[in-house]
Amino acid sequence: MAKKNTESTEKVKKTRKSTKAADQTAVGEPVQESVQSTPEEQSAEPAKAVKVRSHKYVSARAHVDRTKTYALNDAVALAIKTHYAKFPGVLEVNLVLRGTEGVNVDVAFPHSTGKSVVVAIASDELLTQIEKGVINFTKLVAHPSMMPKLAKLARILGPKGLMPNPKDGTVSADPEKRKKELEGGAVTVKSEKKAPLVHVVIGKLAQGEKELAANLRALLKAYQPGKVVKCTISSTMGPGIKVRLE
Repeated sequence: MAKKNTESTEKVKKTRKSTKAADQTAVGEPVQESVQSTPEEQSAEPAKAVKVRSHKYVSARAHVDRTKTYALNDAVALAIKTHYAKFPGVLEVNLVLRGTEGVNVDVAFPHSTGKSVVVAIASDELLTQIEKGVINFTKLVAHPSMMPKLAKLARILGPKGLMPNPKDGTVSADPEKRKKELEGGAVTVKSEKKAPLVHVVIGKLAQGEKELAANLRALLKAYQPGKVVKCTISSTMGPGIKVRLE
């Protein structure tokens, strides 16, 4: 009896499927068929869209030999030349470091990096101003003894990136000396948290080849010999240029 019921159910299903297919054919709809995809098709990734570059970028890139690493001064001059935007740009540096983790270094840039720096030293009077919401500085240096007091203002300083930190060199036993260093061009260059990669702006293109080359040389010298594996520079709107490591 159970066998007959099963056979009847299968016949009903087949009849319904045939009727549906016939109805779709009658109205001109495509009949949907179940197609079993192969393992290769299932594992195949969708094709990536080809990135289309602008005519200006293609023209600028034509001046760069992609197979060549340029001497430092030549690379900087070429980066300035191949900047094709109408607005003034900056010189960006991308480094690949040896090892699985990055490292932070202090760099004393001999020339401006394009960012104005206003350094303040933590004091009781300054903390009172911060509590009122008055912040007139871009860097805050503190003596270690001031850190417990500053901890109460972490909710204000933290989101702005102004909280003194030993890793940034903004916690110092000699705040006055550190302030002069930072105002003179000293910068802590950070790598990515989970990769040995560095991305940093070292100046405006309008500063000229001489100053930018000096800043790039100072950046590379800040790392231990052999630590930098690859260096590529580019303008804000321009192709990447490989720099020969000397």
